[in-house]
Amino acid sequence: MRTETPEGHNDELINRLNRIALQLRRDALIMTTKAGSGHPGGSLSAADIIAALYFHHMRHNPKDPKWKDRDRFILSKGHACPVLYAALARSGYFPIEELWKLRKLGSILQGHPDMLKTPGIEASTGNLGQGLSIGIGMALAARLDKKDYRVYVMLGDGELDEGQVWEAAMAASHFHLDNLIAIVDYNGLQLDGFTEDIMSLEPLAEKWRAFGWHVIEIDGHNMRQILDALDLATKIKCKPTVIIAYTIKGKGVSFMENQVQFHGKALTEEQLKKALEELR
Repeated sequence: MRTETPEGHNDELINRLNRIALQLRRDALIMTTKAGSGHPGGSLSAADIIAALYFHHMRHNPKDPKWKDRDRFILSKGHACPVLYAALARSGYFPIEELWKLRKLGSILQGHPDMLKTPGIEASTGNLGQGLSIGIGMALAARLDKKDYRVYVMLGDGELDEGQVWEAAMAASHFHLDNLIAIVDYNGLQLDGFTEDIMSLEPLAEKWRAFGWHVIEIDGHNMRQILDALDLATKIKCKPTVIIAYTIKGKGVSFMENQVQFHGKALTEEQLKKALEELR
């Protein structure tokens, strides 16, 4: 269930969520290795935030995926779906055994999220730049329907090269969508290399502020900071909030961290064995 007021987060909760994030990382690596394809690096960088959302912060019901009062989560960087699929399975949307069928013919788990196939997926994404626009539509629908659910959209940093993101940022501010929270997984790497070399994003926080957003900057692997940021975002009124989460691509596996080749390359069986040893 959703936390409505910042009450402090005890060590037991932090440790539980960190253990869940570790499991999600393991799942994502096993899935992509079994499939022989996928995007492990960005899945690992997002794992802590996904764990905080699905196992503590968001209001949702795996037994009723279409519950009208649920919070919505949109993975705009849809290629990182393995970690989202792991969270959905581990929280009860479908059997865990389905994870090992990633990208197989007839599987409910496609290479990018498909809302028509997978329980718990709110939007079909993967064509980068569209998720925030979809989130605006959902946030406006909540207002029109007089619902209090919130909409969370996770964006990749390379995705911010897309002009549609900034059109959406302008619209969200214009409509004062305080029920919309964007989260930037700022791991510094995209498909072709470092974001700084391909299209510099800085000064990123100032850009979002200039578009009328409330900005929170955090260490995206510090669970306490993640929870505090999510709590604070629910208290901001009359403007949308963006959480800029500074993360590490391939987080948790020494030979994957900050290595661009693992953006879209699955591990070998030998590499997987080493990675799982590190993720105990």
